[in-house]
Amino acid sequence: MKKTLLLLLIFMGFLAHAQEFKYQVLFEGIGDNREFSPPYAYPQTIMGSRGAFEVGVDIDNHHLRGGLSHLLEFGSDLDAQKTKLTLYYQFQDENKLFAFGAFPRRDKIDFPLAMLTDTLQYYQPNIEGLYGKISWDWGHQNGFVDWVGRQTETQREQFMAGFSGEIFFKNLFLQNYLLMFHNAHTLHNDPPLHIEDYMGFALQAGVRTPETIAVQGDLKMGMLTSQYRERNVTDGYETATSFFAEANMRYKNLGVKSVMSLGAGHKFAYGDPYYRAKNYSRTDLIWYFINHEKIRGKFNVSMHFVDWDTLDQQQQLSIIYVFGN
Repeated sequence: MKKTLLLLLIFMGFLAHAQEFKYQVLFEGIGDNREFSPPYAYPQTIMGSRGAFEVGVDIDNHHLRGGLSHLLEFGSDLDAQKTKLTLYYQFQDENKLFAFGAFPRRDKIDFPLAMLTDTLQYYQPNIEGLYGKISWDWGHQNGFVDWVGRQTETQREQFMAGFSGEIFFKNLFLQNYLLMFHNAHTLHNDPPLHIEDYMGFALQAGVRTPETIAVQGDLKMGMLTSQYRERNVTDGYETATSFFAEANMRYKNLGVKSVMSLGAGHKFAYGDPYYRAKNYSRTDLIWYFINHEKIRGKFNVSMHFVDWDTLDQQQQLSIIYVFGN
């Protein structure tokens, strides 16, 4: 921690001489009560607050940022969660964005919960790797590589990569998601471990409501496919495909979101474990209780239906406050 703070002080001293000094401070309040049933999930309550800041310099379209991000889980010691270092370079113009380093995941990566669960944002708020995005008048595509674990005597080598995007014509759109996760050996592979590979993709076509009406929303449907193998254990890849649909609606400060996966259970390294059920659906009733330009507040009640015989519930509260220049 002392070395990290010293590095940031040196970094900020350099930035003090820059022509365009930038800063950003973030507060995030997290409340997540989960009344879940095994075997797919377990009950728990996650309560905490995250503080993060970034300082940096802009030179034309080139941005350099450094900062810290820390999660305090209520009921835990201050150092129960490690402080995350944010340090990255970013290039951005009207059509392209590229980032390299350790940078916030929020507002860059948005995958279905089946592939990347929401707890990833709680405990791993940064991507450590690279990200790129290209935009056109008719859509966009982005890709990332996240180096999750560097190989040591006790840590397995792990990395994740993915692509996502959308093309659209008027109110019609087509969305694509592709994700892979590689879980390799420790340095000496003692005790022996088997390499694991997780892969999957989703493809959904949909329609959005016109912007001129009061009720905003969309309906999309398609397929979700996952593949998993444990080398020298499974007979090649285990493949699962399901019908995958989602409906969203919002009127003023109230919203409804419903997602379903029918026909097969999926295995993703960081996916919501509920999607390992053969048939699963989730409906959220949402209240957007803060809609300020710099502050967003949301509360939702979620109902989880598992294989048509289990009903679980969940309540989530989120407050995000961002200020800076």
